[in-house]
Amino acid sequence: MSKTNVEKTNAARLLDAAGIKYSLVTYEVDEEHLDAGHVAAQLGEDIDMVFKTLVLRGDKTGLFVCVIPGSLEVDLKVAARISGNKSCAMIHVKELLPLTGYIRGGCSPIGMKKPLPTFIHESALLYDSIYISAGVRGLQLCIAPSDLFEFTGAGTYPV
Repeated sequence: MSKTNVEKTNAARLLDAAGIKYSLVTYEVDEEHLDAGHVAAQLGEDIDMVFKTLVLRGDKTGLFVCVIPGSLEVDLKVAARISGNKSCAMIHVKELLPLTGYIRGGCSPIGMKKPLPTFIHESALLYDSIYISAGVRGLQLCIAPSDLFEFTGAGTYPV
């Protein structure tokens, strides 16, 4: 894990502009293992502090985002209910870049091409800070969950 000076991502620049504190933390990318477990191991952190950003499509509201701990899978019934949909599904990985501007393993809930309704797992509030993608593979944002909720205008994804 390194906290050296790195080139800031769009997500970091947006947080800077909003006056929100965060730190950028690098990790070694393994193209074969882009999952949160690998990121947590590289950071030396609990996987439940490393949150993954998932983009879903609801049958009524369209695209929305769920930010959940790395150890969990999204519950599609819960995601549909909290987002005002009857059903929803993950978008296909090939849709991720055109819809969000991000690639798999580097999707951040901050700085997508257009803001999407966002729901953050309420367990985030158990921690002083959590890790989310900074918008590129190999770089995480360490941020206070309350700041992430406020900046994104997120709703709560229940435990």
